[in-house]
Amino acid sequence: LTTVGNLPFRRVCVGLGAEITCGEMAMGENIIKGQNSELALLRRHPDEKCFGVQLAGNNPEMMTRCAELIGRECKVDFIDINAACPIDCVFNRGSGCALMERKSKLSSMIRMMNEVVDCPVSIKCRIGVSEKKPNAHELVSLCKNSGAAWFSIHGRSRLQRYSKQANWEYLESKCAPIAKQLGIPLVGSGDVYHWRDAVEKMESDAFSTVLLARGALIKPWLFTEIKERRDWDISSSERLDLYRDYARFGLAHWGADRRGVESTRRFMLEWLSFLHRYIPVGMYETMETPKMSHRKPELKYRNELEALLGSPAVQDWVRITEMFLGAVPEGFSFTPKHKSSS
Repeated sequence: LTTVGNLPFRRVCVGLGAEITCGEMAMGENIIKGQNSELALLRRHPDEKCFGVQLAGNNPEMMTRCAELIGRECKVDFIDINAACPIDCVFNRGSGCALMERKSKLSSMIRMMNEVVDCPVSIKCRIGVSEKKPNAHELVSLCKNSGAAWFSIHGRSRLQRYSKQANWEYLESKCAPIAKQLGIPLVGSGDVYHWRDAVEKMESDAFSTVLLARGALIKPWLFTEIKERRDWDISSSERLDLYRDYARFGLAHWGADRRGVESTRRFMLEWLSFLHRYIPVGMYETMETPKMSHRKPELKYRNELEALLGSPAVQDWVRITEMFLGAVPEGFSFTPKHKSSS
């Protein structure tokens, strides 16, 4: 959720029923250096009932100093170690998913961070660096013995990024039995896009709960659907109200001056690059229930606003931001940070 899992987005999710939220991945080294852009990722809104921060790093001593700083200066309910990030600039420095192949370093990191904070320390990883050699099941006992409070696994490898379907069968057959035997909560992640997906996993013996990530970016009302166990054919006007809330929250967070407006616009456009992928529930009758990985088909929308909100065109996303933030500056352009397959 880098770039898009920001505080204004989390406030929207909380309003729709999210009970636990986590900040965007923050680089521990940059926090130690006092970089304002990184420190901003640690901010929590009072509406966030249970809030954690996620740290990435390759050095146990540095991560421990960072955790100690956060425990002393920030109000957080947990600290999550990122052992899942697949991007090259993180992986090649030995952070993120690279920690899955540095077991001694990961174990030291968990133990040392636990010693300096009062809140739980958790881990997020993938099934492995390569789907051909998954090793997340080998880390379950390591995490338990090192003191991790819970273990979250995204059902894809580092090389897969977000392609192919998440491998829930591996999580259930290889990881869950070990976690159950050792008594460490296992949290599953990947392709949770419908409330039935979440409920099925949460009611099984395999998982304590599930993580929502891209599914919540595409339809943040998924939290409501899960809590109420129903499909919500949310109207285009109700969706627009959520975008209005985001703009309002963005101006409160980044500021209402010119710089704050443009920051809000840029982050809102990043979110809209996901939001437009939503296919209204009312259209399911004429098509297969969509999966997150499906390419969006041509649709005949029910009204003009619904068509605008579903448009894949950047100029239409810009139009939406102008409804709340005013006209863009002359020469404005935008390219999404995340690919359409993200």
